[in-house]
Amino acid sequence: MDTNNGSSTTDFILLGFSDRPQLEPIISGVVFIFYIVTLVGNTTIILVSYLDTQLHTPMYFFLTNLSFLDLCYTSSIIPQMLVNLWGPTKSITYGGCVLQFFFALDLGSTECLLLAVMAYDRYAAVCQPLHYTVIMNPQLCQKMVLTAWLGGFGSALILCSLTLNLPRCGHRKVDNFFCEMPALLKMVCVYSKIMEITVFALGVILLLVPLSLILISYGVITQAVMRVKSEARWRKVLNTCGSHLTVVTLFYGTIIYMYMKPQNSTFQDEGKFFTFFYTIITPTLNPLIYTLRNKDVKSAVKRILHVEKWSAKS
Repeated sequence: MDTNNGSSTTDFILLGFSDRPQLEPIISGVVFIFYIVTLVGNTTIILVSYLDTQLHTPMYFFLTNLSFLDLCYTSSIIPQMLVNLWGPTKSITYGGCVLQFFFALDLGSTECLLLAVMAYDRYAAVCQPLHYTVIMNPQLCQKMVLTAWLGGFGSALILCSLTLNLPRCGHRKVDNFFCEMPALLKMVCVYSKIMEITVFALGVILLLVPLSLILISYGVITQAVMRVKSEARWRKVLNTCGSHLTVVTLFYGTIIYMYMKPQNSTFQDEGKFFTFFYTIITPTLNPLIYTLRNKDVKSAVKRILHVEKWSAKS
């Protein structure tokens, strides 16, 4: 068998939803709308968190990083996806595919770690309120965020290098709408035990361990909330923690299903649906969840708009 990469310097074909061409105009319209909402929503959170001094807290520092991450994540996938949906060709250059693959792994891994960091922040805020500012000091927050970003970068570098070095025997068709690891592994024509072990090990480190820490944090938080007698404080805790827990459920649910299982066990359409959910829908819902459920953000937006309106009149 010829195990030469063959297509390492030529374009790849992103099959996407080409097997259902009648749905492509609808999908492209939905994706475009979701992308605009993602850009506006996440940019709004970043600007509001920066402009309103009352939001200069660890929680909104982490939320700003999450919004920036979602902006980068969707921008690395959706523009090329729309080009392929609108145009006659479904191709992507080898370099473009590598960049998509790397950034998807990097940013996805970083989000896993960042959500765990945010859960610890909520634990400190609810269970250690008197020592919260001491525990979650700016230096620690910066180190935690830096660790999340570096952890994502390192894991992406390892997985990207291993995957791209596997022989594809000239296969050029990527059975997805962007260059994602499960789709690229289906193009490989040899079995790699090292790759399987590495994917599983990093899956445990980046998915199961952070998720376990999140669940433990919320287990302790639940116990603390049950002891709260102040209805106002109970509602505030429920709002801030509820938003984060909703995002965690949406993101981890689909990611774990896609990555912590044998790569060949997902049906074609099912795999694309789950990929579509966590790459397109979840980054759109994140800012909506945090703004609609969070009174602090809504109040900050009103204050900023009020100041701008007052400045315009004067």
